Amino acid sequence: MSKASKIKAFDPNSPGDPDAQLYGLPFTCEEADIVLVPVPWEVTTSYGGGTSRGPAAIRDASFQVDLFHPEFPKLWKRGIAMDEMPDDLRKQSDHLKKEAALVMDALVGTVNAKQQAKAAAALELINAECAVMNKWVEQRCGYWMDQGKLVGLVGGDHSTPLGLFRAQAKRHKRFGILHVDAHLDLRIVYEGFTYSHASIMHNALGIPQLERIVSVAIRDFCTQENDVFLAAKDRVRIVRSADVRAMQYEGSTWREQCELIIAALPEKVHISFDIDGLDPTLCPHTGTPVPGGLQFEEATYLLSLLAKRRTIIGFDLVEVAPGKDEWDANVGARLLWHLCGVLAK
Repeated sequence: MSKASKIKAFDPNSPGDPDAQLYGLPFTCEEADIVLVPVPWEVTTSYGGGTSRGPAAIRDASFQVDLFHPEFPKLWKRGIAMDEMPDDLRKQSDHLKKEAALVMDALVGTVNAKQQAKAAAALELINAECAVMNKWVEQRCGYWMDQGKLVGLVGGDHSTPLGLFRAQAKRHKRFGILHVDAHLDLRIVYEGFTYSHASIMHNALGIPQLERIVSVAIRDFCTQENDVFLAAKDRVRIVRSADVRAMQYEGSTWREQCELIIAALPEKVHISFDIDGLDPTLCPHTGTPVPGGLQFEEATYLLSLLAKRRTIIGFDLVEVAPGKDEWDANVGARLLWHLCGVLAK
């Protein structure tokens, strides 16, 4: 059956079919305009865990999302599909996370000389395997880009989109990143891990085509990250959550603030959305929650206005960690739908 025939036969008002694609849609990746690459990886997470289960949890929760969106009423007809779940990658992540625990124990001095040697070997292995993961992401995302698809990545922890950034750099001479997060993620080789989730934006700065990062909803960063920010000069802009609220209390509207955020970005923009950029009541099980942050509609308003002002070339949604219920994944699935809408727009 052709894509046109599937659109004609599909009832968007019916309950989502759990045997169908993401959101209950009938399209294959080859038919869909938007392809989502799942990366179930969380090797270097340093506080809470579970983000490697994020892509599957979002998929399961997506069947409860109504397909009519007043802002994107025909989005489902474009076709959205999730690439095959790389189960071997998740198993490797589970294995390496146990190795990472040895490294972290060694950092706090709770191991003997023999265990120190094991920790050193584990660190070398993890850095090598994270590099392999990054290469796989770059190749997989690049493959779908070359098929003419709009590509989003679903993590996994925040280390996962580096390969996507590199794939975009090969296809765009200049681009920026709108980075929504509680953390700056500018740490240098955090805990010895070259590709730590806490180092993603520092590693991104190594890409020459990346013109600027604008980090929004920030609540937590260290002295080293502040030094990296200062050294980066105009390549990094920071919008702290506390400053967003202070400006609102003093009369500045959210639209006015969003316009300033967007004005700092170049024409082509990638959205890197860590779910902990939201208020933690919306994502209580994410790995490193911090009080404060954006409300859901504040985030979607910013994304929608960005789509009106700039060209969105891709996105990643990371750090969604399922808890005992579907709340985190439910919020993640709805945010993902909106991200697909602004990407398609």
